[in-house]
Amino acid sequence: MDANLKKLLPFALKYKNHIYMNVFFNIFYALFSTLLMVSMIPTLNVLFGLTKKVYKEPTYEGIGHIKAYAEEFLNYKITILTEENGLKWALLFVISIIITTAFLKNITNYFASYHVTRLRTGVLRDIRQKLYHKIINLPVSYYSERRKGDVMARMLGDINEVQNSFFQILELVVREPLTILFSIITMFIISPKLTLFVFAFIPISGFIISRVGKNLKAKSVKAQNENGIFISILDETLGGLKVVKGYNAEESFIKKFNDSINRLLNLSNSIGNKNNLASPLSEFLGIVTIAVLLWFGAQLVVEEHALSSATFITYIALAYTILTPAKAISKASYQVKTGLAAAERVFTLMEQENTITDTRESVDKPSFDDKITLENINFRYENENVLKDFSLTIPKGKTVALVGQSGSGKSTIANLLTRFYDVNEGVVRIDNVDVRDIKLQSLRNLMGLVTQDSILFNDTIKGNIALGKPNATDDEIIDALKIANAYEFVKDLPEGIHTNIGDSGNKLSGGQKQRLSIARAVLKNPPIMILDEATSALDTESERLVQVALENMMQNRTSIVIAHRLSTIQKADVIVVMQKGKIVEQGNHDELLSKNGTYSKLVSMQSFES
Repeated sequence: MDANLKKLLPFALKYKNHIYMNVFFNIFYALFSTLLMVSMIPTLNVLFGLTKKVYKEPTYEGIGHIKAYAEEFLNYKITILTEENGLKWALLFVISIIITTAFLKNITNYFASYHVTRLRTGVLRDIRQKLYHKIINLPVSYYSERRKGDVMARMLGDINEVQNSFFQILELVVREPLTILFSIITMFIISPKLTLFVFAFIPISGFIISRVGKNLKAKSVKAQNENGIFISILDETLGGLKVVKGYNAEESFIKKFNDSINRLLNLSNSIGNKNNLASPLSEFLGIVTIAVLLWFGAQLVVEEHALSSATFITYIALAYTILTPAKAISKASYQVKTGLAAAERVFTLMEQENTITDTRESVDKPSFDDKITLENINFRYENENVLKDFSLTIPKGKTVALVGQSGSGKSTIANLLTRFYDVNEGVVRIDNVDVRDIKLQSLRNLMGLVTQDSILFNDTIKGNIALGKPNATDDEIIDALKIANAYEFVKDLPEGIHTNIGDSGNKLSGGQKQRLSIARAVLKNPPIMILDEATSALDTESERLVQVALENMMQNRTSIVIAHRLSTIQKADVIVVMQKGKIVEQGNHDELLSKNGTYSKLVSMQSFES
């Protein structure tokens, strides 16, 4: 069994009752499909006047004589009806058998489809839930190395492909093979000679069809990877539309997009050609088989008189009915290969190792009591260390500012404190407890984070601010907005805090978005506040207002402030000056100025506002 099919089984077995019922109804569907063809024999016999006259009701003598008993019993009923009521009633009787069998065939088909639909949609939901859970729990580092569009393609396109193709396996292993099996058994009962003749052609047909499907899975994987690339290009285009237009880069992006979808076109055409060939190829091979049957069977009817004409017509009809399930099997087998390729991509992401998780030894840390320490930290994103033997102590209640040129490692400190990344060497501790030994949820409950980029969601202002405190009241949200000096513009909006701010908050200015981000951290009210360039998007007036609010908020609170504008951190208890991942100076504003070193040079490059 294919490895990806094994991985899918636990999802399907959750709905095993639907599987059992689907199999149950498919068995009867296959049986009634065959009986529908067989029920043509008495009808044709009545029409052609070939019914054998039987005046005595036959006796059932066991399963070994079922064929003879069925024929004798039908002939007996038809004889009695014809004798007593005329040919029309006999014909009506045999036609009612056809109608009843057709009804039973189609009602079992409905119930089989009903249960497989419940199975498919249930498994689709469960896979999506598990995949989203994996996506949201994977560390930030995973997404810094991959295209978002590829992840989206796996969630959307690939899972749909799994749903559309994989559950045809039930038809592939139950319905269609049973339909063929029952038909062949019936054909064998009617004429062993003809049926053995048919068997000679089946291996040849199977070999030809399998050759057509060769390498289909490999091409499907390439097509799905390309699908992820073009979704990524679309995602990047929409995310950076202002830059694309501002730099007249439309043609460049159009070319990149067109190249991707042209590659996808060629792969899709190649896959489609093979898929499209499955049905007509199997039908043509089936027709060739039937043509040979007509030639060989005609001799049995005309020359050897081994079969009646009505029985031979029914036999040919049975042989032809095998074509439909045979076509379905060949087509489904190709689609299953596409589904296997899609499932491989889904399960690759689902099984991606999460390197930042809780362990059995992880503990809750409900409060912050003493200090944060970073001891001999080495950290690298790729090859070169961003932090080199870095050590720092942050006492409770103090404001520590990290300053330095871009790339000096300031934001990396915030990433390590929140465990978005783990250190390569060294240890980060809170109250002498390694952050890797604290439950992630407990650790992040201790922290409020305001990033350089104002990350807001397509929701109301209330929904965005209440992210860290979902049960917050409107009054609490308004208080947080006031502290962040955001309420002045929120109260003028059409629906106040219930106003939707659009995708990524695009209905607001940069300064307004940043003040909402600050209000979100204020509402959470954590003991440790991390401000990563929190005021960088604000204009001078907004910055002054927010700076006052932040200073009030940071009183008696431990704060790590990462700043580019030195005017925002003059009142910090400790200013740490970083350069190439190391601390080069440390002290308060006045102490560092008096040293006339790196900090003094940074200050001289920026004009302070009064």
